[in-house]
Amino acid sequence: MKKFMIGNWKMNQSLSEINAFFNDLNLTGVNCETWIAPQALHLSTLLLKASGTNIKVGAQNISEEKSGAFTGEISPVALKDLGCSFSLIGHSERRSLFNESNAVLNKKVLLNQSLGLTSVFCVGEQLEERENGMTDAVLKHQIVEGLKNYPESALDQLIIAYEPVWAIGTGKVATPEQAEETHYGIRTVLVELFNRAGAQIPLLYGGSVKPANAEGLLSQENIDGALVGGASLKGEDFSKLSQIASKLSK
Repeated sequence: MKKFMIGNWKMNQSLSEINAFFNDLNLTGVNCETWIAPQALHLSTLLLKASGTNIKVGAQNISEEKSGAFTGEISPVALKDLGCSFSLIGHSERRSLFNESNAVLNKKVLLNQSLGLTSVFCVGEQLEERENGMTDAVLKHQIVEGLKNYPESALDQLIIAYEPVWAIGTGKVATPEQAEETHYGIRTVLVELFNRAGAQIPLLYGGSVKPANAEGLLSQENIDGALVGGASLKGEDFSKLSQIASKLSK
């Protein structure tokens, strides 16, 4: 399996910064899945910049509705029309800041799937939950509820990203061994849900990933790539991350 390197730019990057990013980006010889999720306003710009490259462009969030009177929402139908291929769903910031429930996220995942878009479905636990030994139970609940009624025939449109909430934007990072142990637990849940096919769903780690720690994380058996925030904003850093992912791709 090729490793994944997905940049989540969050609410960052001006047009001049995007130009600088691509000026500094060097993916020569890179053989991994390289994806970027910019702000919605910059999707068209990214699609133009990525034209002729292997970079896939997607959204950070979608509505659970196709269309209608939902002011300010992002229609996945419009995303597909634009040429996007994926969306993040359930990022910890969406769950905590915008109170997105597992039921709402499930609707988003199923709608994405019906339109042929890939879902990068994010799960993760709070520090208190980890310290109380609840990590596996919390993640299983998020996965089971978020992927309810998801068809086994469409698993090629599904990626799981594990984000320990306590490590996002904090500079803290799970050790490779901690991340691997948690990913193994996630893999076990996916096999319970989807039988042997569940073992083939890519599992990404997200939580203060940067060039200095990426190789140790991506070398683990059950870590198939990374969902990267701050370290994906500079073309030079994202190039290094993609080169590491490429080196470790099978």
